[in-house]
Amino acid sequence: MKALILAGGFGTRLRPLSCTRPKLMFPVVNRELLDWTLENLSRSGVDHVILAVNHMGEALERSFRYSRHGMEIVYSRESRPLGTGGPIKNAEGFLIEDGEPFFVLNGDVFSDVDYGKLYKFHEDSGATATIALYEVDDPSRFGVVELNEKSQVVRFIEKPKPEEAPSKLVNAGVYVLNPSILKNIPDGRKVSTEIDVFPGLAHEGSLYGDRFNGLWVDIGVPEDFFLANRMMLDRLAADKPLIEKNVDIHETAMIIAPSAVGEASKVAEDAVIGAYAVVGRDVEVGKGSRIDGSIVFQDTIVEGFASIRGAIVGEGAIIGRWVKIEEGCIIGDHAIIHDNVTLTKNVEICPFKEVSSSILEPGKVM
Repeated sequence: MKALILAGGFGTRLRPLSCTRPKLMFPVVNRELLDWTLENLSRSGVDHVILAVNHMGEALERSFRYSRHGMEIVYSRESRPLGTGGPIKNAEGFLIEDGEPFFVLNGDVFSDVDYGKLYKFHEDSGATATIALYEVDDPSRFGVVELNEKSQVVRFIEKPKPEEAPSKLVNAGVYVLNPSILKNIPDGRKVSTEIDVFPGLAHEGSLYGDRFNGLWVDIGVPEDFFLANRMMLDRLAADKPLIEKNVDIHETAMIIAPSAVGEASKVAEDAVIGAYAVVGRDVEVGKGSRIDGSIVFQDTIVEGFASIRGAIVGEGAIIGRWVKIEEGCIIGDHAIIHDNVTLTKNVEICPFKEVSSSILEPGKVM
């Protein structure tokens, strides 16, 4: 089986962290989002993956090369953004070789979809396209469907107003498509699958939906990036912190579950990590520091007596002594926060910036 993963998005709502990495390389409990997806696909029998890349595609190629989890990986490159449908047409040569149905995934979705079950549903239904569906409280951010008793999609509405949504079942960003769908996608231009393709298939009666329950997060905003990490911490480290190899933890330090500490990190005396904290690999946490409900990317230094609560700290940052970083703050890669600085709630620091004075109002430091 083959899967096309759409990996060309800009991740604008995840800035400043997405200024320096594609969304698919955001860490969920110290593993890239894409790695979790590939592992799940491999368990379902997918053996060939195409990554549709544009923005920062070279970073993905460096990290994921040409195989992972026993699957072959190839790259379909876009010279310009092609939306959600254009990349499918652009990868046509990879997808139609065997004439079999194939998966298409939005790369920024974190889920435990049973791809094997979805594929069987698609084959049994005789659909041209099958969408994995997930029920949410607020469907206005997503494509919303109305199903009939045969699981056919009778209406597909992209991002409706709350009062206009026909249900709470939303497009989960995972599809099984027959090669014949490619005739519905124009070549060489930007196409929205959700707006330009799916409504027509629904009108023809050839679009089906398969509901699933379980883990599903669309990592489009920082709050959902936090949510994905919290959900996995609940799964992996609810009773005992997840400590990777070669971690040096002082006997007086505390790691409170659910939390995770990455490989080769150091946690000094009287430091406290957790609960719901993820500390990346090769991170140094200084004496008496506290990291609570936060995500700290790899290679960061947190010096003594700092406090980080409900924040995200990017890769290679330096957090000085007695620094206080409050809820909703996002610190870009390689930023430097000098000693004794306080960052109040919802402050964003762009990559490589230095901050030497406290910031007591929400805002961005460019």
